[in-house]
Amino acid sequence: MLKIFSFVLLIILINTLIIYSEDATGNKVIIDSHTFGRLNARSIGPAVMGGRISTLDVVLKNPRIIYVGAASGGVWKSVTGGITFEPIFDKHTQSIGSLTIDQSSPDTVWVGTGETWVRNSVSVGTGLYKTTDGGKNWKLMGLEDSERISRILINPKNSDIVYVACMGHLWNANRNRGVYKTKDSGRTWKKIFYINENTGCADLAMDPQNPDIIYAAMWEFRRRPYSFYSGGPGSGLFKTADGGKNWKRIQKNFPPENLGRIALATATSRTGLVYALVESKRTTLYRSESFGENWIPVNSSRSIGGRPFYFSLILVDPTDPSRIYKPGYKLYVSSNGGRTFMPRGRSVHADLHAMWINPKNPLNLILGTDGGIYVSHDRGNTWRILNNLPLSVNIYRLQERRNLLWSFYSAHKRAQKIL
Repeated sequence: MLKIFSFVLLIILINTLIIYSEDATGNKVIIDSHTFGRLNARSIGPAVMGGRISTLDVVLKNPRIIYVGAASGGVWKSVTGGITFEPIFDKHTQSIGSLTIDQSSPDTVWVGTGETWVRNSVSVGTGLYKTTDGGKNWKLMGLEDSERISRILINPKNSDIVYVACMGHLWNANRNRGVYKTKDSGRTWKKIFYINENTGCADLAMDPQNPDIIYAAMWEFRRRPYSFYSGGPGSGLFKTADGGKNWKRIQKNFPPENLGRIALATATSRTGLVYALVESKRTTLYRSESFGENWIPVNSSRSIGGRPFYFSLILVDPTDPSRIYKPGYKLYVSSNGGRTFMPRGRSVHADLHAMWINPKNPLNLILGTDGGIYVSHDRGNTWRILNNLPLSVNIYRLQERRNLLWSFYSAHKRAQKIL
């Protein structure tokens, strides 16, 4: 901090004071604000960390192409496997909630704006955007008042069919929530599932074999200046087997009390296997082997239950249905269907919100955290940071460190008095 303060003070002095110097012949030269008038600020990249990553996706046919959505820094693209990134969304909303590549046409990318990890410092979105040329041009596709879009699913058999999970407004009641569907690639939208003005859709999951089977995690929530509540009678897990025409509640063996946020994951290598991480009085991971009709509680340890409104993401290894990843404060991994979890990647920055598993090579993982992007080639045992995203440092983290330093300083002063 002292170095930063000194540099700022020097710039102020240069631009406000007249400084006299001498050239090689001994003549006086006046250095004033005009001398450095064209000295402009520019980004020189992150010094330590790359800011909060909220979502990411990778082109399966060419994993060197990576798209990253930031909580407050827009969308970035890499065509070099993460060695370099370029901003491609600066003309639009900087708060990103979800990002999905159309793998059948990889130049088509959908971006849902509005961060969905809803702490009290999040910004808002302005709708759903789409590019068909790899991010060179973007078009607003609607849902402008959704405020927060948490998931985008594309029918792998028909790219014109897209499902969007809208969480909706954080601070007030709003009817633009629920699940939306388009059959014409975004030209028109239909709200196909809705609970009430206080309940949005926090997550969607599609059955890998049958894209008409979709699971929707509905979440009642509200933030106020003085409080936050997660959960209520509107929350629950629902399923459609006909592409959204009909829905039914599927939470047999879930706890009887009001539920909170639910994270979903389907297993591509085992038909009918679904995992649900359910926030309740004791947040629990559930497993279903019957397309969600019946659920078995698997794990309710602290490692998977911390701050579910902020850490609500689970992933299943595409080749091993018993291997589950749970990003949170740390990355926790289970190799026995969720019965036990162990931490991985101790060198990774805390607070994990986005993750990708290479379906062709599950050893290859990409992780998005509050400190930037990390890559692993050994299933998360070791990680390499891609420290080249010039995103703003999380202000909360700065305040946290400042408070910690002040605590150390105060303790040092008290110790000196005692001695």
